[in-house]
Amino acid sequence: MVRKLKYHEQKLLRRLDLVNWEASGGNLAEVRALRRYRLGRREDYVQYKALARAVRALARRLRDLGPASAAFRARCAAALLEKLHGLGLVNSRQSLAVCESLSAAAFCRRRLPCLLVKLRMAQNLRHAVTFVEQGHIRVGPEVVTDPALLVPRAVEDFITWVDASRLRQKVLDYNQERDDFDLAA
Repeated sequence: MVRKLKYHEQKLLRRLDLVNWEASGGNLAEVRALRRYRLGRREDYVQYKALARAVRALARRLRDLGPASAAFRARCAAALLEKLHGLGLVNSRQSLAVCESLSAAAFCRRRLPCLLVKLRMAQNLRHAVTFVEQGHIRVGPEVVTDPALLVPRAVEDFITWVDASRLRQKVLDYNQERDDFDLAA
């Protein structure tokens, strides 16, 4: 037996359709991506989709240029592929066909927590997001607390633990590499 809704409850739920919730604005693929990559904000994923769409449109426009502008097309395609490869979004710099299949998931895979899992600094994305938010990770000399940081290939090698991190000390203890002199300083 369900009680009758009060007036203010009816007013709040007027636009909500509990039977067809997908039709009322919820995108199931988007929800799966948010959950899979542990995105804290939906706006990040929307922005990644817009960036991927812009790159695909640019690749299509470059592909559709006429034969009169072959040199310009080659120069622009090489610059685009170099930029995307430097960001780590594509694996090869060979052709624009790779750019036309770029998705928002490629941007999500370049986020700092995903790279922590890839580098085996965290067991799963939930722990990786927690480590980043708590300030245990640094990229180069800077401590990073935003899990939405996109890490390019050039900086990927500089992802380390913060010197004062308890997790770093635990890892060093486990690997029997802990130096007492470092702890005294």
